[in-house]
Amino acid sequence: MKFTAQKAIAATGAIAMMVGIAACGSSNADTSADESGSGTTEITVWAWEPTLERTIEGFEAENPDISVTVTNAGTNTDEYNALNNAIEGGSGAPDIAQIEYYALPEYQIRGYVMDLSEYGADEFSDFYTPGTWSSVNLNGGVYALPMDSGPMAWFYNKDVFDAAGVDPTQVRTWDDFYEAAKAIRATGSYITSDSGDAGFFDSMSWLAGATPFDTSSDGTEVTIDLTGDSGVTTFTEFWQKLIDEDLIDTQTVGWSDEWNRGLNDGSIASLLTGAWMPYNLLSGAPDGDGKWRITQMPTADGSETNSENGGSSLALIQTDDTAKAEAAYKFMEYACHNADGIATRVDGGAFPADNDTLASEDFLNMTSLTDSDGNAHEYFGGQKFNEELAKAAANVSTGYKFLPFEVYARGVFADDAGAAYTDQSITLADGVAAWEENLKSYAEQQGYTVK
Repeated sequence: MKFTAQKAIAATGAIAMMVGIAACGSSNADTSADESGSGTTEITVWAWEPTLERTIEGFEAENPDISVTVTNAGTNTDEYNALNNAIEGGSGAPDIAQIEYYALPEYQIRGYVMDLSEYGADEFSDFYTPGTWSSVNLNGGVYALPMDSGPMAWFYNKDVFDAAGVDPTQVRTWDDFYEAAKAIRATGSYITSDSGDAGFFDSMSWLAGATPFDTSSDGTEVTIDLTGDSGVTTFTEFWQKLIDEDLIDTQTVGWSDEWNRGLNDGSIASLLTGAWMPYNLLSGAPDGDGKWRITQMPTADGSETNSENGGSSLALIQTDDTAKAEAAYKFMEYACHNADGIATRVDGGAFPADNDTLASEDFLNMTSLTDSDGNAHEYFGGQKFNEELAKAAANVSTGYKFLPFEVYARGVFADDAGAAYTDQSITLADGVAAWEENLKSYAEQQGYTVK
């Protein structure tokens, strides 16, 4: 199912970079103030992130002449599919769209989103964390505002690790992690799971210092060098060893019911994932309440570096309606840069992208999560979990770049490398090599010069 959706976005989004995009000029769906006759500018936002809608009340109270509607047009690839269809069709596009960091370069290269520098967003570099700011600061412009972030952290079930005699806070290198994985496996559990997730592969390669992709400033040339990148090789060899020795669960698909059961009963003992995970654990693995903890990611050499896994931005869809664009930007700024807007979203469970929130005492001193019924849970055993996550955010390295067709790239990863996980009929290195050839061929078909 997941692959089918990603194939759909690839099919509809696969247009050459040289094709004109005149349809973007006035494609937005909503009526302006003049057209509606109400004196109110109506703004439509496409987003699946659940806390964004909470900011509308505060924003409209400060801006009574602007009305905001948030519509869930689907999650990630489903939204991108609909968004591309609307933009390319010349009608029906929203004013603002939630776009994940990995997908943003694609929309910037195509000219589908506006440079926010003209509204002053280029002055926000010190406001956001290095990782999120670098993700929206593309080719000399600022093409979205960071909405949240996903610095990687190690979430672990302390009961399982205690039974195995392993203290994750002392596991600092990937060699240490390998030894810990053997100890966890001896208890009957797996240290973690991975059935072939392309986003996780990107994040772990990034963590190893990889820079396999690059795009020229004019968007005509791409560099794709997975097989020749030492960081990619470092991760691939490490992960292959764990696969070969049955030390990670490669059969359980992430976000499936079976995966949640594994987290709930401890058979999947930890996760290497983004800082947005706490509330997902609370809802998906309720029996883990009080058992889980968080620590920093182990790295190849034990250094305190980090990478991102997930996270989204809000982007302003290209339009010729300057008044509407200004109104839409006001909402973006409120939700992503205004202290009240950010606090509203963080209170709802979003992980912040701004330095001020990450440094605030209220945020750092949190020890409990609040469920949908308003009940507080010390899910992480009283740990000040945000202290650990804020440290993870500060350690994110910059310089990793996504392809301008990253949505397609992630959609076909399973085609090329999936067998290295599922039936192990190929090695991960073989799968990565096939993925590289696929991406090079696709890039050439889209009119890029491949280096």
